[in-house]
Amino acid sequence: MKITITIDWKTAKTERRTPIIKVAEELGIKIPTLCYNEQLEPYGVCRLCTVEVVKGKRTRFVTACNYPVEEGLTIYTHSEKVMQIRRLIIESLLALCPDVKILQSLAKELGVKELRFEKGKEDCIKCGLCVRMCEEIVGLSAISFADRGVDRKVITPFDLPSDICIGCGACSFVCPTKSIKMELKAGDRFRSLPGNERFCRYAIMGIIPNALCANSFRCWKCEVDQRFIEQLNTHPIFLSKKRKTKEVKDYITFLHKIRR
Repeated sequence: MKITITIDWKTAKTERRTPIIKVAEELGIKIPTLCYNEQLEPYGVCRLCTVEVVKGKRTRFVTACNYPVEEGLTIYTHSEKVMQIRRLIIESLLALCPDVKILQSLAKELGVKELRFEKGKEDCIKCGLCVRMCEEIVGLSAISFADRGVDRKVITPFDLPSDICIGCGACSFVCPTKSIKMELKAGDRFRSLPGNERFCRYAIMGIIPNALCANSFRCWKCEVDQRFIEQLNTHPIFLSKKRKTKEVKDYITFLHKIRR
């Protein structure tokens, strides 16, 4: 049974407990976010998707990515109070990471013209997308958070080179600030393997069966890799979670062909 809610004076009927951000998307209402990815469990850590929710006489400010709708809610996604909260969030994040382009763009979009906080030199906003991607989708937990508060950071276990990382690049793909880079040394462990054990990362991820890498694990230079990411507009790791369409099957056939 569907419920009725109002978002920005638009009436919508939706399933109970659907996250606000999903309903907004269906209505064509854009809510900015930095830590949300529809393939992952919502986290609500960046707070940028904060919206105003009115239920009866009570008003609350909640994160749209993980707040489930209820019958009769009235939601404002761009009220003046909401915009003030978003400006403060972006101002603080931009002060922490002044050279990050997506933050600069959001600051301009929200009208943040000056920073009242001391500038830092970070490029990671601690959104957790990379950590959750590795844990929930890849299933390895090759990276995780360490420490708390201002000292919190993303590292490998014990801050040592990870033996379980498969070099899939999924963490780099979802990183909103692009602070995670794929480097040549990331494939050193795989390049040291015998030729008949150098499986393509798509085989390691279970997308295709036992195809060998012909590119020395330089995935960012691989034509197949680019076709997956650029033309499908997603990371290959998601293909193991989704129904494989004819288009995807065509790419996999192409992959088999050039790997022979």
